[in-house]
Amino acid sequence: MNNCQIHITGMHCRSCEILIEDELLKIPGVKKAHVNHSTGTAKIYYQKTLDQGAVEIAVEQAGYRLGKEDLPFFSKNAKEYYDLGLAFFLVVTLFLVGKTVGLFDLGSKISGDYSNLTIVFLVGLIAGVSTCMALVGGLVLGISTKFAKVHPGLSGLDKFKPHLFFNGGRIVSYFFFGALIGLVGSFLQLSISTLGILTIAVALLMVLLGGQLIGIFPILKRISFTLPKNISHRLGIKSRTGLTYSNKNSVIMGALTFFLPCGFTQAMQLYAISTGDPISGALTMGVFALGTTPGLLSVGGLTAAIKAKGGEMFYKTVGVIVILLALFNLSNGLNLLGINPDVLGMITNSRSAGNTVDSLLGDDNVQTVNMTQTTFGYKPNNFTIKKGIPVRWIINSQDGNSCASSLVSEELGVRQILKQGENIIEFTPDKVGIIRFSCSMGMYTGSFNVVSDNGQTTDNRGTINTAVAAKVPSCGGSGGCGCGAQGGGNTQNFNEQPGNTETIGDVQLIKARYSNLSDLIPNQFSLAANKPVRFEITADDNGQGCMGSIMLPGLSDKVDVFTRGKTSVFEFNPVKSGTYNITCAMGVPRGQIIIN
Repeated sequence: MNNCQIHITGMHCRSCEILIEDELLKIPGVKKAHVNHSTGTAKIYYQKTLDQGAVEIAVEQAGYRLGKEDLPFFSKNAKEYYDLGLAFFLVVTLFLVGKTVGLFDLGSKISGDYSNLTIVFLVGLIAGVSTCMALVGGLVLGISTKFAKVHPGLSGLDKFKPHLFFNGGRIVSYFFFGALIGLVGSFLQLSISTLGILTIAVALLMVLLGGQLIGIFPILKRISFTLPKNISHRLGIKSRTGLTYSNKNSVIMGALTFFLPCGFTQAMQLYAISTGDPISGALTMGVFALGTTPGLLSVGGLTAAIKAKGGEMFYKTVGVIVILLALFNLSNGLNLLGINPDVLGMITNSRSAGNTVDSLLGDDNVQTVNMTQTTFGYKPNNFTIKKGIPVRWIINSQDGNSCASSLVSEELGVRQILKQGENIIEFTPDKVGIIRFSCSMGMYTGSFNVVSDNGQTTDNRGTINTAVAAKVPSCGGSGGCGCGAQGGGNTQNFNEQPGNTETIGDVQLIKARYSNLSDLIPNQFSLAANKPVRFEITADDNGQGCMGSIMLPGLSDKVDVFTRGKTSVFEFNPVKSGTYNITCAMGVPRGQIIIN
């Protein structure tokens, strides 16, 4: 059997190899064909003679050209870099506009973790006009062409019939197989480290895809990750295009594209497995498939538009967005591995900045830390605790549907879905250092700074001077300050601004407002003993630093954190006369309640 080798340009993945091999095998006398996109070559095995003209036609029929392609690492075309700069400027402009109009807050305003599904849908939109279109667009065009031949008299919307069946089968299969791989993930019970590694793998894959799209690294066109060709051949994905058109074949072909994934699809499949949940897996893959639908429905017209004058700019802009999303995922993965990604400070700081609060040591010699889990993360999210003393971590979950409700910590071995309301996690830190925690995706983070008994921190920058009392804490922030206890405590140095007391029925009502600039106004109240009290504090700003939290030592065990627009309410019944301080959670005084 004779053989020859030819050079082909334009290939970028194994799917390209399959398309070309199928066309070459249609040439009379050709028995075998092995195409390699990495080397840009095809080896053809044939009997007798080979018609070179037929080979060229077959390659072009598959959508490629004969010729040798030299791919350098960096592009030598200056225009590529100029266009990339414009694309980056466009992305920044779009981001600023979206932030101004509140586009990025839409997901958080809907019940459930739809913000992540929104990102999945956007990735699907990008894939639908790029890699997915390049990969399965040929299949769509093939079945639509056969349909047109069978029904030549159709016009208008009737021509979309094969597109609808193809995409319908695709969407249903993505929901089904997404649930299946999510179920597989649940049996695997992936560890937090494995979740982090999978997330980083997704990020690296997206960096590769983004690098290919921006076009300044031509050599990246040689790299791809797809199913082995023999699996795709056995599934009969491409061979079905040779069958006579039927709606059934269109549905089956659309369904089988799950096994012919582009890079974005593979990234979503990895994430679906990592969820370990059939519903999450189904939603991830199904919403992604829905996102690809507009692009695949418009194969032909949109393809022509993208390949027109603005096509290169479009792909570069998409590439920049993909790389930025990849950095976001990389940060999440590093968080899950317990690594503080300082190199990605801009990303992590915007999501994890928060108050630093000392633990409270009670009569039972247990350190208590209070945290609130909201739609947007954890408040406060940084705590200082002591080595060797048991910790009771009390978490008030306000949104059980947020990603933040899935709490994980590699160091503590915690992997827990927070239920609405109070959740308690207990542990004993056995060494000095940082204990990190985050949501299961690594998006929302926090940490415990474990110090020794003498207050020594891990970075040796100073000590934390804490005077431990039975119930009333004191704090040493940067200089150290005491805090008055119940029943005639110390008089503190703050500007006294007396407030009024209203009586509603049997309840004494006092009110104050909080702002970062003025703190509490008013901050001094006079009340009667043995009569119920309701204390309402309306927050004009989000709490910041130590003073972003509030407690009433000796009057209430509650600790609250100020959230702009919300009112913190304390209800208590004072039984002992005296002066009680209003403090932050660390015990810094900011006002007084005098019980007569």
